[in-house]
Amino acid sequence: MDDSYTNFPTSHLVGSVPAVVTEEKNSYKPQAPAANSPILPPNNGPNAGRGYQTLGGEGDGQQSTNRWNGVFSVSSYTEYFNVDTDLVLNRLMSSLNPTTGDFFSKIDANPDLYGLVWISTTLVFVLSSIGNCATYLMQSDSNSSWNFDVNYVNVAACSVYGYALLVPLGFYFLIRYMGTSASLIRFWCLWGYSLFVLVLSSFLLIIPVEFLRWTITIAAATTSASFVALNLRTYVQSDDLMIILVASFALQAALTIFIKMWFFS
Repeated sequence: MDDSYTNFPTSHLVGSVPAVVTEEKNSYKPQAPAANSPILPPNNGPNAGRGYQTLGGEGDGQQSTNRWNGVFSVSSYTEYFNVDTDLVLNRLMSSLNPTTGDFFSKIDANPDLYGLVWISTTLVFVLSSIGNCATYLMQSDSNSSWNFDVNYVNVAACSVYGYALLVPLGFYFLIRYMGTSASLIRFWCLWGYSLFVLVLSSFLLIIPVEFLRWTITIAAATTSASFVALNLRTYVQSDDLMIILVASFALQAALTIFIKMWFFS
């Protein structure tokens, strides 16, 4: 009687677990949650345990980082140097003829920063070298010794770069404050090409005749200041237009006179 119960197969009884089930449990491997599945927030901070935190938040931070990286990337500014020789020469000639006042219409489709960078840099080196040459010619008649003044480079770089960058930026905020739309790139382009006449006049200021120097300075100041002011007249349409024109003309003329007084006196 006891042996019959002992030999009775137990696999058919209710609640019995076959051996195959154990193998299936051992072969089961849990899968990682999907990328879009919510995960619990960290257990810190005053709002710990509230809501869910998704993996999508990391992508937003990466996009924000990429936008800031573009500001400091050289490739982001290549479109503002996409100009050929004929286009640059046309804009340089326009800066010497300020009466037309159509410079913004010429650069509307493709404003560039060539003038801001290369014309400004050219003016810095011209003032540093030609200014020292003019000083040498003025002192050639005297018995005093002449030395190359390295401070001309520092003064020229600070004055030219500072003027070409900060003055258009100031007019940009001023015009926006008056309620008129403005473009900072176009302003930098305008002021950059306005310095071309100062490069040409610097070569003429080497003449050791004070009367001719002042005549060249006044002519260059009038040309450069008129180029800026007359083009701003076509760009700005407001009741305070006269203030902008007078301010731009005065600042441009002041830069030319400063160059004459510091480098060619």
